[in-house]
Amino acid sequence: MRAFLAGALTSLLMAACGDDLSLEQQIIATLRNMEEAAEQGEHFEFIGYVADSFKGQQGSMDRREFHRLMIFQINQNRRLRAQFFPIHVQGLGDGQASARFRILVTGGGGMLPENGRLFEVNTEWISSGSDWMLKSADWEAVQLPDV
Repeated sequence: MRAFLAGALTSLLMAACGDDLSLEQQIIATLRNMEEAAEQGEHFEFIGYVADSFKGQQGSMDRREFHRLMIFQINQNRRLRAQFFPIHVQGLGDGQASARFRILVTGGGGMLPENGRLFEVNTEWISSGSDWMLKSADWEAVQLPDV
């Protein structure tokens, strides 16, 4: 319910502000919408934010393969959650932008996560009307020191 309310609030904010949102706010709002869709298991909603020309992992993954990966993750983890760490957005001109961030992804079947992984993510975005679409994404697991 909390995720639904957060997504609804983000959508209302975007609708109310329209073009008044900065580039950074627009990209972050899109990422939050994608996060909510994944956490709710709505893979069609999630992939709706991904450009048809999407390339992932240095071009080795297309949009269809990325969609399959999301479906697999959603099916493997009844309770999939994500937490973004600082999101740094940069305009590239000509309706393009990049965003880099770390994301902690956890999952499992119960209330507590059974597994989790921290990733370093670099993305590129393309403007499509008033929306931003994910054009590319490369991610790598962050190796944390043993404690």
